[in-house]
Amino acid sequence: MTAHRLRTPPPGAPAPGPVPAGHPDGAPEFTELTARRLGPVRRFFVRHPVAMDVVVMLWFAVPSLLALLATATQGPFSWDGTRPQLVAAGFIVLGTVLLFWRRRRPLLVITVMTVLTAACTGLSGSTNGFDLGVCLALYAVAASRPALTTWLSFTGSMGVTGLVLWSWEAPDGVPASDVAGVSVTDDNGAVAFSSQDRLLTIAFVMILGLLAVAIGTSVRNRRLHIADLVERANSLARDRDREALLARAAERARIAREMHDVVAHSLSVMIALGDGASAAIERSPDRSRAALDELSATGRAALTDMRRVLGVLDAGPEPDADAAPLEPQPSAPDLVALVERFRAAGLPVRTDGLTTALPGDAGLQLAVYRIVQESLTNVLRHAPGTSGVDLTLRRTPDGVEVDVVDEGPALPGTTPPSDGAGRGLIGIGERAGVYAGTVDAGPWHTGWRVRTVIPWQERA
Repeated sequence: MTAHRLRTPPPGAPAPGPVPAGHPDGAPEFTELTARRLGPVRRFFVRHPVAMDVVVMLWFAVPSLLALLATATQGPFSWDGTRPQLVAAGFIVLGTVLLFWRRRRPLLVITVMTVLTAACTGLSGSTNGFDLGVCLALYAVAASRPALTTWLSFTGSMGVTGLVLWSWEAPDGVPASDVAGVSVTDDNGAVAFSSQDRLLTIAFVMILGLLAVAIGTSVRNRRLHIADLVERANSLARDRDREALLARAAERARIAREMHDVVAHSLSVMIALGDGASAAIERSPDRSRAALDELSATGRAALTDMRRVLGVLDAGPEPDADAAPLEPQPSAPDLVALVERFRAAGLPVRTDGLTTALPGDAGLQLAVYRIVQESLTNVLRHAPGTSGVDLTLRRTPDGVEVDVVDEGPALPGTTPPSDGAGRGLIGIGERAGVYAGTVDAGPWHTGWRVRTVIPWQERA
């Protein structure tokens, strides 16, 4: 799985659709849209936020225009020859266009919508549906802005709207210029539009505004909650990907160690056998033939080890008849055969405790095997013709100790130049470090010593 970085949309922005894996922008596959269980209609509007903007615009414009047409038949009054219905229709068109930007500029929209409400009410004597427009704009603010901003917007817009309704709203059929501050009376002197009516209208608008704020706040909180869940899910996915990368890196390091040990050991033994066979081919053909046979056997064993190590990389779910055999890794009983292989290469190895029973942990036994193998390989490469190598394997109550001491090259004081990269001792240290062990390597008398201590406590 490819790792992704999270791109969480802002609370007021539409949720992005799913992005295919491997997208160049690295967008996550798990988004708000995939986290919510939406029906086809809601999913359509989430994917197409402009369509929802159009629905909101129609929700404001259609009822307002229908109500305006209904009142247009009640009287042709005007100011300076201009019908107030035409002025109100112009304001409604402006408000409809303004609502298209409520998602992108909610604070600007609520400010301008409040101004249009005041202007329309002052010129026509009615809000003509702008009270609904203010509530729609308040919803956009509450759905995309923090609580403090939302309540400041609510206080300002509702305060201006309430003041305008109290001062300028007129009953149907009465010009705004004829409305008194407290009440309007008809031709018979009866109260046509009392202060109580105004208070009820203002209270109704306030309730609509509170409802818009409550719904918007709820939507924002839900979006924030879902965004947090999406962030956590993507964070877990990224952590899983990082763990997979670390596991692959660790596996590559393990394979590199195994390959180094197999190749370095096998090639060193094969070179020693080849040199020995070449030197003895004339005076001792039988020994040369035996050395060549051992060289071939070592090469085949090395090839088998390499196939076993690398065969894991191509292992699939179905068994393959041509795949590398999954043979067990070397363990403590294989130490005897290992030492005999070095002796066949001409290395005089003296052993002590080679058959010591090691802990049953397969990983620890493999570590001991590779440590002995690498130590003897180093002797074969860097101390040619040495008069003796002492291999001591001890099992103590606290762990396992491995000592490999050589007596130096055939000519004291001379050491052949190393053509290695120092990976051998590093590999020994890494294998011992897995079990919190220590490695002490350095000159010892006339030769070299590698002492490894691996702590181990028997577990119940």
